[in-house]
Amino acid sequence: MPWTRERQLGLLYHDPDRAFGGYTLFSNTPGRHATLIDDAGRIVHRWLHPEGIQYARLLPHGNLILRTHRPAEGGGGVERIGGSSGAILELDWDGNVIWEYRNPFLHHDFQRLPNGNHLIVAWQTLPPGVSERIIGGTSAPEDPEHMWGDVIQEITSTGDVVGEWRSWEHLSFDDDLLCPLEARREWTHLNSLDITPSGDWLISLRLIDTIALVDPGSGALKWKWGPGTLSHQHHASWLPNGNVLLFDNGPHRRRAPAFSQVVEVNPATNEIAWSYRAPVLLGLNSYMVSGAERLANGNTFITNGAFGHLIEVTPAGETVWEYMSAFMYESPAFGPTPMMFRAHRYAADDPRFAGRNLDPARYADSTAALLRGETPY
Repeated sequence: MPWTRERQLGLLYHDPDRAFGGYTLFSNTPGRHATLIDDAGRIVHRWLHPEGIQYARLLPHGNLILRTHRPAEGGGGVERIGGSSGAILELDWDGNVIWEYRNPFLHHDFQRLPNGNHLIVAWQTLPPGVSERIIGGTSAPEDPEHMWGDVIQEITSTGDVVGEWRSWEHLSFDDDLLCPLEARREWTHLNSLDITPSGDWLISLRLIDTIALVDPGSGALKWKWGPGTLSHQHHASWLPNGNVLLFDNGPHRRRAPAFSQVVEVNPATNEIAWSYRAPVLLGLNSYMVSGAERLANGNTFITNGAFGHLIEVTPAGETVWEYMSAFMYESPAFGPTPMMFRAHRYAADDPRFAGRNLDPARYADSTAALLRGETPY
């Protein structure tokens, strides 16, 4: 996806006969908004928060759950790693805070459990002697004195930790190798967390090119896959057919161009059941962030995150909906950027929208300002 000053913004293409239809929710990683648009790319609702909204999705009852921007301090340096967040918040439809959890070591993903608890992903300092056993990475004078490891914690609604999974207690020092092009700041960089129908955890470990299933009872890894095929992937999700869908970013792909692709893999056989690459190979090429989700009509909704580019494709790989975000923010690391962590598509008749005012006329001025290249919020 080339970057051009005069690129088209907003809706690029829509085939109403083959597209899933509905509403798309996204936020831009440096911004403070979560925005809901219709099939025509018109804003129909938005949420704002002064602490920023890096990533958001809708809960079953219609409230918004989100990760804020990184904390200003308190993380001992971990707040400078991509994906860092200071809090998880729940907002009602009008943007009021209903629930919050604060932790300067939070990052990337979370899940609300049926009992009201949450699974959260956080960093912890690796215990003495562990960092020395990790193979790979590149050292530099500015490296921290210690490395960080990923944990998954179950917390109550009041923030009490009632369970914890420590990645380094279950990974293999011999097999789970840190990418040789990455800094020795952290081992795995856990960037997505999903729950399967059987209750297992499906996780994506970016820096070791691995997706895995975790038994939450024992903590054991029941399945691992990816090295040699994946390169720094994001957003592993469990499909109804028992396969796993993910966005394979590809920046450090071995002996191949650095292209991105969407992959569906069968965990029973480790065979790729379906994949999508752009017709022009480098047309889908996001070094970081990004995601993919399977829609109810069989199409796949893709977040080409580095460019703020959203695509819906058929099983045959034909594009039936395409949108380019006009939101542009200044990032300390990347300069001006429209970057999105992950977007989601919801059906037009989703019960979460029942009784809601989704008239795009309310936001006509904001939509017009975006298409002029302005960022209204």
